[in-house]
Amino acid sequence: MSVNQSIIDILAPTGVLRAAINLANFLLVSGTRADGTPNGVSPDVARRIAAALDLPCEFVLFEGPGQLADKVDNDVWDIGNIAIEKARAETINFSDPYVQIDANFLVRQDAPLTDNASIDAAGVTIAVYRSSAYDLWLSETLLNAKIVRYESIEISHEMFRRGKTDVLASLKPKLLNDMSRHDGYRMVEPSFTGIQQAVGIAKHRLDHSRSSYTGASAMAFINGVISEMIKDGALADSLKIHGVVHNLSIPW
Repeated sequence: MSVNQSIIDILAPTGVLRAAINLANFLLVSGTRADGTPNGVSPDVARRIAAALDLPCEFVLFEGPGQLADKVDNDVWDIGNIAIEKARAETINFSDPYVQIDANFLVRQDAPLTDNASIDAAGVTIAVYRSSAYDLWLSETLLNAKIVRYESIEISHEMFRRGKTDVLASLKPKLLNDMSRHDGYRMVEPSFTGIQQAVGIAKHRLDHSRSSYTGASAMAFINGVISEMIKDGALADSLKIHGVVHNLSIPW
């Protein structure tokens, strides 16, 4: 894929593509390579973009999506691999999604909660991982239930198991894993939302480029790389290599 200097100036003005990675998403960051850099689908996408720019890739690591998004205006990352979310779109422009993760509710087997609508009721408490994409979605959507936020996905699961909340909202693969290890729980179907993962760029960087055409071209370049990864099978291969092919879907 050809790239002109104006696009490089927007996406990697330091001459290195600084890619922000959310370490909390265990489906997209599966471990660490021998050189100490993160391994997984999300890092694979960042490396492919850097290669298309013919630039080195430097990873900027964050413990959660909220911390990553909060640094969007601090000039510490150039691209951020993060879930598409309406609230974040105020400061971040998102590429086309490259994978999707379902998010569901988990309840106790004897709970009188049978569908998503019944969960949004007064007196119902829902454990969530603070600032996750599904936390933001629930915050905008729920009218009656109370959201109880915890500082990590693991803590939200643990607090639900301890009986601190009536419902747990989380990523479907994580919930299925919990159900395989702990009896007495039931997943509510269908999913209440789908979390689409994309590449984010600071909105001010695109808006303040020398021309709107250049800013649009930079985002079109990112979308072109994602499209190539889907068409040539690189993204599907990445899902297989990292063992998440049954947990993520690729948009077509």
